[in-house]
Amino acid sequence: MNQTRKHLIAVAVFTALSTIAPSTAFAQLYFEIAKAPEQAPKIAIVPFANDTAIYPIVENDLNRSGRFSSASQNLPATASMNQIQAADWQNAGVPYVVVGQSKAVDANSFEIRYQLYDVQKQQYLLNEVLTVPNSRARSAAHMISDAIYQALTGIPGDFSGRIAYVLRNQATPAQRYTLQIADTDGAQPKTVMSSRDPVLSPTWTPDAKKIAYVSFETKRPAIYIQDLATGQREVLASFRGLNGAPSFSPDGKFMLFTASMHGNPEIYQMNLQSRKIQRMTNDSAIDTEARYAPDGKSFIFTSDRGGSAQIYRYSFEEDSVKRLTFKGAFNARGTLSADGKKIALVHRPSGSNYKVALQDITTGITNILTPTSLDEAPSFSPNGQMVVYATREGHRGLLSIMSTDGRFRMNLPSEQGEVREPAWAPK
Repeated sequence: MNQTRKHLIAVAVFTALSTIAPSTAFAQLYFEIAKAPEQAPKIAIVPFANDTAIYPIVENDLNRSGRFSSASQNLPATASMNQIQAADWQNAGVPYVVVGQSKAVDANSFEIRYQLYDVQKQQYLLNEVLTVPNSRARSAAHMISDAIYQALTGIPGDFSGRIAYVLRNQATPAQRYTLQIADTDGAQPKTVMSSRDPVLSPTWTPDAKKIAYVSFETKRPAIYIQDLATGQREVLASFRGLNGAPSFSPDGKFMLFTASMHGNPEIYQMNLQSRKIQRMTNDSAIDTEARYAPDGKSFIFTSDRGGSAQIYRYSFEEDSVKRLTFKGAFNARGTLSADGKKIALVHRPSGSNYKVALQDITTGITNILTPTSLDEAPSFSPNGQMVVYATREGHRGLLSIMSTDGRFRMNLPSEQGEVREPAWAPK
């Protein structure tokens, strides 16, 4: 087997096993700004009255969006609900102001009122009231951030989303590999499952209520699906040979996966109700990493049928395969944006540099997105404005989130060790 084919199998099945150092299974991810946009409109999040929990999260969210820079120093003192002096903020060079207040409703809930003010237009863009359970304060803050982001950009915010990822902790052999879910800022990590054996390729169902993943707990790869509310799980694919790279159809009725039950790694589709499977590719090459298109009419996958790992598209209607990538000697791990217009993929421009690149579906133009050199597993945010991926910087492995325009990047390392295999939850 030549080197390209070996590397393709490694990407398809064993990506998460390489260069992973010990980590704490329940360590919270923390964020650090790696690249801030040179110019971004300022937004002031004035401390909310009677609140110390909500407004700092809103400020943090909008600051890490890459679209705004928080203005928190030398601000006008006259700002509260319905009391914003436009001239003061114009003089301070701040075009947008957010004010708010909190008050208890009862022992178990509270009310948040907030306003978004456009200084230039001298009008309120948002004037909202939320009643929130005490246990959902952080979620409420992310919802406020989403609303502000959409009001100012016209694009739905993704701050309320979640990211799944894999941790490893060599210090606790029984829980060496841990599949976790956290907020997009790394807070509130929750364990889905732990195992002494490798866990990789987490994939969300379209309703974000379940996650499929590959586990080696029986000493060979099998695909499991797990309900996040109940913890109940079941085996979806445990055929002879490889079972990996699960992907769910947009309607949640089918799953694509890679299997080698007939000797060669090929793409199969499973009807999740009947559990009947259909072979989708039949080639002497390695076919893997299939991902449905948002409209469900096609899927993309990685194959070395042309002599090197490249991205191809299979059309259900035409029962045909078309090559999509031509730039670079290696293109793999493709994933489509929610509008189906872009592919995020792992691209090798030269040598041993593996970067995340974006390719326009219509034009075929490919642009390298990331400045790092050992990148893998890109995953779009639901609004298509960000890509999360795993990478290495120095001696640490971490997740990075980068805006698709390349203007902003933040890192999400764990407090101890490494995180890999990210997957952004759908809306």
